Amino acid sequence: MSEAVRFHFKVDGDDFTSAGQASVQVKKNLRALGISPEIIRKVSIAMYEGEINMVIHAGGGEADVLVFENRIEIHLDDNGPGIANIDLAMQEGFSTAPDNIRSLGFGAGMGLPNMKRYSDSITIDSALGKGTKILMTVNLS
Repeated sequence: MSEAVRFHFKVDGDDFTSAGQASVQVKKNLRALGISPEIIRKVSIAMYEGEINMVIHAGGGEADVLVFENRIEIHLDDNGPGIANIDLAMQEGFSTAPDNIRSLGFGAGMGLPNMKRYSDSITIDSALGKGTKILMTVNLS
């Protein structure tokens, strides 16, 4: 694999029933590429958490997964309201999800902490009123 294999997904921000479809497809794609189950698990969890965050907070967005020889990159991009305080948002249990979302079982404040936990590196670039870009990397070695 000299060039990256790229998978692109649009995340629908209006539909909780389709939330998670991209991470399920990524899991299938990585399995077909012969990636180890442990790596697939990490990528799938990180991707799912990002997907759910885009649905809850940003009205959807786009996700790109790039598979390189030595790593997998997950790029998440949305045009939502942005994250006011990234340090606070990274704390387990902190959530800005409204009550109607919590009543569905989402918004427990574990999205960003789990994205960090299941990736080897995470970079968050967010601007209020402009959206959020997240890059997560999972190393293959």
